[in-house]
Amino acid sequence: MTAGAILEVTDLAVHFGGVRAVDGVSFHVMPGEVFTIVGPNGAGKTTVFNLISRIYDATTGSIAFHGEDITRAPAHRIAALGIARTFQNIELFEHATVLQNLLIGRHPHRRTNLVSELLFLPHVRRAERAHREKVEEVIDLLDLQSYRNQFIANLPYGIRKVVEIGRALCTEPTLLLLDEPSSGLSVEETEDVSFWIDDIKNDLGVTIIMVEHDMGLVADVSDRVMAMNEGKLLALGTPQEVQADEGVQRAYLGA
Repeated sequence: MTAGAILEVTDLAVHFGGVRAVDGVSFHVMPGEVFTIVGPNGAGKTTVFNLISRIYDATTGSIAFHGEDITRAPAHRIAALGIARTFQNIELFEHATVLQNLLIGRHPHRRTNLVSELLFLPHVRRAERAHREKVEEVIDLLDLQSYRNQFIANLPYGIRKVVEIGRALCTEPTLLLLDEPSSGLSVEETEDVSFWIDDIKNDLGVTIIMVEHDMGLVADVSDRVMAMNEGKLLALGTPQEVQADEGVQRAYLGA
């Protein structure tokens, strides 16, 4: 185990039939880092996310979070442990409001039961106020004030992406997995994502692992970058080191 690492991945692999989607990948992430995974389509980037968030079971290898082995942890425990994620394809409740979607992110912190909620006992009221306060902090951080009561179905794509990031933050994670946060966004919206990533890291103290294709965003926000191709690790280092790596250039350019 790397001293002080928040996440340690060791010889991680998953096979689907004869396809090695992830093939013996090892890396660690330190607290406060923005650690970005890059690579061509089909490189295994999102599969790594699915392994960490326990959507997939690893064929071999291990995943440790805060020193605890979570390789076989049930998927429903992951948010409660402090890991949150977004998805390439937005996964929001379209016929609920922004506020309602963000409050769903508070579910891992609910400690009340059905009877006490039906009676709306004093401790339930206190808990509801605390949940609303946390959600309002996220609304302020991401400038969502004017959208709080709008239905997701009525919002433009870029705002939906921000709401999904906000819902993940409402779980109060220590590790946030961002899966292609700039996908489908304009240049101006991508610049906003860069600012929000800095705020999430510096103001909230959240460690971030990001899968991203926009190399401008990667260079702007990343402390370290891991490049993958065909399920394997190609290079690991600073954004500049990885971009200069010959193996990475061949994978991207075929040169």
